Amino acid sequence: MPIIWLFYEDNGLTITDLFVIQAIYSVAIALIEIPSGYVADVLGRKNSMVIGTFFGFLGILTYSLSYGFDGFLLAALCLGVGQSFISGSDTALMYDSLVELDRRGDFIKLEGRTISMGNLAEALAFVIGGFLAEISLRTPFYYQIGIALAGFIVALLLVEPKVHRIEDGRNKPWKNIKKIIHYAMIESRILRAYILYSSVFGAATLTMAWFAQPYFKSLNIEVVYFGLIGAGLNLAVAIPSFYAHEIERRIKTKILLTLLLVLIATCYFTVAYISNLWGILILLVFYITRGVATPVLRDYMNRNIPSNMRATVMSIRSFIIRVLFASTSPIFGYMADLYSLQYALYLSGAVFLCFGLMVLISLLNLESDQN
Repeated sequence: MPIIWLFYEDNGLTITDLFVIQAIYSVAIALIEIPSGYVADVLGRKNSMVIGTFFGFLGILTYSLSYGFDGFLLAALCLGVGQSFISGSDTALMYDSLVELDRRGDFIKLEGRTISMGNLAEALAFVIGGFLAEISLRTPFYYQIGIALAGFIVALLLVEPKVHRIEDGRNKPWKNIKKIIHYAMIESRILRAYILYSSVFGAATLTMAWFAQPYFKSLNIEVVYFGLIGAGLNLAVAIPSFYAHEIERRIKTKILLTLLLVLIATCYFTVAYISNLWGILILLVFYITRGVATPVLRDYMNRNIPSNMRATVMSIRSFIIRVLFASTSPIFGYMADLYSLQYALYLSGAVFLCFGLMVLISLLNLESDQN
């Protein structure tokens, strides 16, 4: 990740190409996101994650051997399939393991710590990746093959919790998927609102992640510092994620939901306005907000999801994130190439603020009705 944009550029791709590949990657995830979540609910979350990590390994292997748009696209598609089978299964496996252990209340704390540990590991990887890129921009990919293989081995060692499986799940898959979608997006208004709100945040953070490296380059930051800055941004996610359960406990739900959206939108506009190194500080605030939002919103969602459809519902969220990203990111990338990166950032902030406000108003009303 610290040098992915530079790697694309070194192989003749533009910012538009970057976002087109990522959009197709997102479409690939979207197409199989919900069916893969259903597979996890029927065949087991562990099995789903084994499939996902295997495709992740294939994707990285393909990246390391490719030299142009077509090869990178194939690699992204493999990674998209892999991510689809992991997405939702990981959270569902953790939540239901805690239910089995009668520790449901620990989810947000442990989810926050999981995100924190992941970002601490990613921070270290950013530093190492930045220095490996000094050898060549392809060198980090060779090392990543081993990391991806290790992920596959770890998935094989996971323990499947006892959960309520979908009845007749193997015989009527599409009928059951329709029932779950109907429940999540029509019957349960509060769950629908949380899915949509979380999806807006997911798309906003995903878009900013892909704008970060072109932004660093626009500030004339040297390649070796890409990894160090990326490490700092991951630490900015790790620390608040670790304490997300305390933040949720101390701040009222309505205030926290509103504050998160205000911070995300403000950071977009401020980063677009500032064209010097002070913009890195604003990115830190953005990533701190992300560190709080991810575990908190997942916890709010899981409180309203029945066990036997948890992975599928979490996959519905991922599906919407990918649809949002795939439908907006090529436009943002095109605007960055046609006008400027700052213009694209302003447009992104405005789009996510409008989407977020529409959902937030509904969500706050539903929270008031429940209380």
